[in-house]
Amino acid sequence: MVQKESDAAPKPLGRPRGRPRSFDPDVVLEKAQAVFWNLGYAAASLDDIAAATGLNRPSLYAAFGDKHALYMAALISTRARAVASMRAVMGREVPLREALGDLFAGAISAYVSGDTAQRGCFIIGTAVTQAVDDPEARALLAGFVADEDEVFRERFARSANELAPGMTPAAAAVVATAALHTLAIRARTGEGRGELTRVADAAVSAVCGPV
Repeated sequence: MVQKESDAAPKPLGRPRGRPRSFDPDVVLEKAQAVFWNLGYAAASLDDIAAATGLNRPSLYAAFGDKHALYMAALISTRARAVASMRAVMGREVPLREALGDLFAGAISAYVSGDTAQRGCFIIGTAVTQAVDDPEARALLAGFVADEDEVFRERFARSANELAPGMTPAAAAVVATAALHTLAIRARTGEGRGELTRVADAAVSAVCGPV
């Protein structure tokens, strides 16, 4: 992956002073993620990130490393939260149709949010493009998709009697994961909550059968 010279980490100047951090790294990471989410990795500069976080470049480097390390930290954090949320929703002891519908509804609420416009899913919206020439981003993206498949497959295997006739847990997992990604892309194009809900309802019917 080619890194812009302006984004490369500077050489350390002298001995670090060892002052304690006066910022919350999680808050900084969230603000940096918003920049990547809105602009994409390539277009987001460290000046953009510094302005959004209120930190200068040396502080960002000291806390996270270079721009790519900061982006990967945002991807890793998002993946962990997203998969944990999926497991929590799909792990509830409720009918499969209800659990799947609730998961899609929660995803839609997240996908239509944004400080400038609807942004969809952070990982799908940015890592798909970055993955072409970035092995780390590609590996994380592949792992995230596999995580989604596995969460769905585990629940569908436990609730196989609630699947549509002829639908296997593995096939249903692929359909459900594809539906999540479709919702993320459609949200990023500006489709409203109503249109997205209709897509989600169609996916639930494909997995569980018509009501």
